[in-house]
Amino acid sequence: MAGKAVVVALGGNAILRHRETGTAEEQFANVRCAARHIAEIAGDGYAVVITHGNGPQVGDILLRNELTKDILPPMPLDVCGAESQGMIGYMLAQSMQEALLAAGVDCPIATVLTRTLVAAADPAFEIPEKPIGPIYTAMQAKRLETEKGWRMVQMPGQGYRRVVPSPRPIALVEGEAIRRLSSAGVVVIAAGGGGVPVIKGPGGTLRGVEAVVDKDYTAALLARLVGAGDLLILTDVERVALNYGRPDQQDLSEMTVAEARRHLLAGQFPAGSMGPKIEAAVGFLDAGGDRVTIGSLGSATAALAGRAGTRIRR
Repeated sequence: MAGKAVVVALGGNAILRHRETGTAEEQFANVRCAARHIAEIAGDGYAVVITHGNGPQVGDILLRNELTKDILPPMPLDVCGAESQGMIGYMLAQSMQEALLAAGVDCPIATVLTRTLVAAADPAFEIPEKPIGPIYTAMQAKRLETEKGWRMVQMPGQGYRRVVPSPRPIALVEGEAIRRLSSAGVVVIAAGGGGVPVIKGPGGTLRGVEAVVDKDYTAALLARLVGAGDLLILTDVERVALNYGRPDQQDLSEMTVAEARRHLLAGQFPAGSMGPKIEAAVGFLDAGGDRVTIGSLGSATAALAGRAGTRIRR
């Protein structure tokens, strides 16, 4: 049987960093770096489940759709999400195998292309707010609104982008398979990009929808599913901070759930950045999780050991 479980949630920037062009070589190099840190955690006796963001990768796929639309039929958003899951899952599996071998850890690896069940009546479908894809001119945005029925919003100082719903995850369709693999000692890579969002249709059928599920909420759901005591969210900051980016910024090494709720209500953690991570942490701990740690990829092992990052406890 596997040891104590931890879900490691990688931000999309751990795979494709700011100002990089997105070549396979660049992304593989970044993923190999992440894999080395995660292999250290597996070497400490944890049963590791990995999930990841996919925002930059889906953005590239959507841009490719736009540039080749007169030659090849564009794919819908759910298919693009699945495509990114497969690509990143492959890179992670390859890199984790190398890193585990180098660390002397003998365990199998499996990537599970994951569908995430969402509610057709989720209010998010009435108020699309998640920006995706390339930036368009006002004329292009108007055409896309007319031709495709997309909702377009102006991004300050940039142009226009498409926005889609971001419903909350209810369950993972492949959840039982993921749980069994993790229990058997497999390093599982799952629910990338929050999973491909699907809704229930007639007779229990499932249908993909044009939406994006927040990866942090799905990571918390995944952690509950595999019985993980720890949820490790790796992002591009060393610690959670109050008054972020201001002269009076205060980095936090620890926080209780009550304090996290209070700071959320005070607007300390915006919806577009740290907010979903803190909300996901609170939900995971309320459901019985032991600890959530938020920190940088470079300090992953130290963060899980309590020597870095921000720890949130019940």
